[in-house]
Amino acid sequence: MKFKAIMLGAAATLALAGCTYGAADNAVSTPAPLAGVELTQPPQRDPSELQVLFWNDEQRSARFRNMENWFPGHEVPAATTPRELTPGTPFPDALAQEIRAEMLRTGAAGVMVYQNDGVRFEDYALGLEPDTRWTSFSVAKSFTSTLLGAAIEDGFISSMDDPVTRYVPGLIGSAYDGVTVRQIATMTSGVAWNEDYTDPNSDVAQMNRFVVEYGPDATVAQLKELEREAPAGEKWVYKTGETNLIGLVVENAVGLPLAEYAQEKIVEPAGFANPMFWMTDPRGGNIGGCCLSLTLGDYTRMGIFALEGGGDVVPDGWFAEAGDSIVDFGDSGFGYGYQWWTYPGAYGAQGIFGQSITIVPSEDLVLTVVSNWPTATSSEYREVWRDVVSKIAATD
Repeated sequence: MKFKAIMLGAAATLALAGCTYGAADNAVSTPAPLAGVELTQPPQRDPSELQVLFWNDEQRSARFRNMENWFPGHEVPAATTPRELTPGTPFPDALAQEIRAEMLRTGAAGVMVYQNDGVRFEDYALGLEPDTRWTSFSVAKSFTSTLLGAAIEDGFISSMDDPVTRYVPGLIGSAYDGVTVRQIATMTSGVAWNEDYTDPNSDVAQMNRFVVEYGPDATVAQLKELEREAPAGEKWVYKTGETNLIGLVVENAVGLPLAEYAQEKIVEPAGFANPMFWMTDPRGGNIGGCCLSLTLGDYTRMGIFALEGGGDVVPDGWFAEAGDSIVDFGDSGFGYGYQWWTYPGAYGAQGIFGQSITIVPSEDLVLTVVSNWPTATSSEYREVWRDVVSKIAATD
C-alpha cells in the first residue's frame, strides 16, 4: 500500500553504532560462514582524525579510497567465480565527452555505464583505478535491504510484517513496540528522529556519544530513548539509526555479521571480482546503514544483480517491490522503497558525497557513480546524473 510522505529527511551519513547479535529464538539453523572473512584493524588514530564529515577535499579523495586504513571492518574475499563485465557498444564521442565533462564538474572519481549486457562507458579520476575500492556511505543501505530479503527467503525472518521486537527484544517497551520490519524498511515507523547533520544535538549527531557510553549496546540504548510522533506506517522520516536497526534485525535472525552473510548472498552470486570491505561497530557486527567499500565494477555488479532479480537469493519479485515507491514524495514521481530511492522509471542507491547506483529496468541499464563532492549533499549534482540517464536512454 502506497502513501504520501509527510516529511522528507536528509541524505545519508556515516553511522557508527550497534548492539550484540546472535541467532533469534525463532530462526532456523545459522548457516556456516564461508571461509576467508577477516576482521581488519587500522592503526590507532586520534578521534579528531575520524570526523569524516569534516575531512577536507584532499583528505576525502585519498581516504575514500582507503577506508580500511581508518576504520575497523570485515574483509570479504572476491567471489570464487567473478562475473565478467564484457565491453558493450561504446557511446558516440559527443556523449562520452559530455559524461567526462560532468565527471570533472561534479568531482566524480569513477563512472561506469552497463547496458544491454555490456559496459558502454568506464572512466576514472582522483586516483581511483579499476582495482581500487571507494567507500559507499549509504549505498550500503540497499545492500542491507537485500540481506533482509535473503533472510526472508532463507526462513530466518518469517515475514516483513513481523514485529521488530521479535528480533530485537531489547526494544520491548520502547516506541518500537508494534512497529513491523516492513515499517523500518520503509522508514515509516512513526518514531521521532532528527537527521540534521548541522545540529550537534540531533539524533544522528548523538550516535557517537551512545557508542562511547554504551559500546556494544549503543543502537538499542539510543533507540529506546526515542518517542513516537505518529502512528506506525503513516509518516516517512529518513533515519540512519533505523537502517542500523535493520542490520541488527538481520544479524540477530541469521546469527552472522552482515558481511559474512553478504559473502554468500551477494558477493558470490553477484560475482564480485575484488574483495569487499564493510566497517564494523563496537559489537563486532557491521554497520547496516553505511560504509562498505567496493571497486566501481563491483558496485556495478551489485546493480546488475538487482536488475536481474537476484536469482534465488531473495523472494521472487523482491527487487521489483523493494525498488517501488512504497512511499510517494508528493506527486513528483520520486519516493522510497525498501532502502532504495525511487525515481520515475528507475530506482537506486545513494550515499553522501555523490555515491550512487541507478537501475533503469526498461533500458537494461545500470549507471554507477562514485564521487568526492565538495559538500555531502547536492540536489544539483544528483540532477546532473539523472539527466545523463535520460541522454543514455535516448541513445542507440
